[in-house]
Amino acid sequence: MTVWQEDAARDLVLNAGERLELLTRGEGSYLYDGQDRRYLDFLAGIAVTSLGHAHPVFVDAVSRQAATLAHVSNYFATPPQLALAARLKRLAGAGIDGRVFFSNSGAEANEAAFKLARLHGGAERPRIIALENGFHGRTMGSLALTAKEAMRAPFAPMPGGVEHIAATIQALEAALDDRVAAVFVEPIQGEAGVVELPEGFLAAARSMTLKHGALLIVDEIQTGAGRTGAWFGYSHEGLTPDAITLAKGIGGGFPIGALVTFGQASALFTPGSHGSTFGGNPLATAVADAVLAEIERAGLVDNAAARGEQLRATIAGIDSPLITGVRGKGLLIGVALSAPVAGAVVAAAQARGLIVNAANPETVRIAPALTIGDAEIDEFQTLFAAALADVQSSLAASETEGASL
Repeated sequence: MTVWQEDAARDLVLNAGERLELLTRGEGSYLYDGQDRRYLDFLAGIAVTSLGHAHPVFVDAVSRQAATLAHVSNYFATPPQLALAARLKRLAGAGIDGRVFFSNSGAEANEAAFKLARLHGGAERPRIIALENGFHGRTMGSLALTAKEAMRAPFAPMPGGVEHIAATIQALEAALDDRVAAVFVEPIQGEAGVVELPEGFLAAARSMTLKHGALLIVDEIQTGAGRTGAWFGYSHEGLTPDAITLAKGIGGGFPIGALVTFGQASALFTPGSHGSTFGGNPLATAVADAVLAEIERAGLVDNAAARGEQLRATIAGIDSPLITGVRGKGLLIGVALSAPVAGAVVAAAQARGLIVNAANPETVRIAPALTIGDAEIDEFQTLFAAALADVQSSLAASETEGASL
């Protein structure tokens, strides 16, 4: 065990398990460890570092704002906070009635959305609907929205009122009535293995929630900020939700989350009904505004769409019996495997100098920076194909050994 591994094992909470490597710096789509070994980063901190590592726009925004004003509390407004709120409203199409609440993370954004649903529902609408296989965070409210029982069980009982249904139009129709306060959905269920909702589901959810007076709240924490080849996952459907939650890619690596409300939902929070000491501080909002401005300026939403198609075709073209399919939109991609060996593929990829992630035992998740081009995709193809071949060889060797016993 190395010194850093001993330090991590002794000093860090065990929730994340054993750390995979000690990373010391990054540049573009590359990360470097303590021995200065280079890794092609096709995870981007789980869809976070939209511009890659140490992008000049990100570095300049942090430096300039840190030298000007970092924090004042939400008793005051600051120019970066107002600028980012206006930009998010414009990009989301929230209109003049839209409003923004800033938090420090995606889980906090979903906590705010949970409270928004409760404010809308009151005593007459105690029910909140979320989807099976969904993931909305680890805090108690966001965990109540999350359907994964293994995550929930140690912390039961959950905050009440949340019901989980199958991601089908039929299940949604059966569940919705006038006692439902809100429906929470992810356009793509990232933690479930990058699984898209059935065709027409979001449109049906919008129609049914309007019919029954419920809010449609779209969790865009992993799918927002251009990740899917549109500014937001719901943008592909041409509809308007009542609220969306954001984090990850909007800050490009700086911690920030947001709840954006539309129409009448914007009037639900009143003075004193919710708050955050650090949420919306000038440092975080200045960085996020600069990151989103660069995504716009550089056409990175279109790049995500084009490179996503290229990358999915590249993966599909790899000659490996382990690959059974490729899912996702833009640069949020799930590679379906023929066996529960995603962990082994991730380890083999890291050994080759490639960082990807196991969304579940049978899915490798790929979510590179929105800035990638031909060179990064070509290198990914070489490294990923080699990692798959390594795992396939190991499986074949194990089968031969088993047959000889």
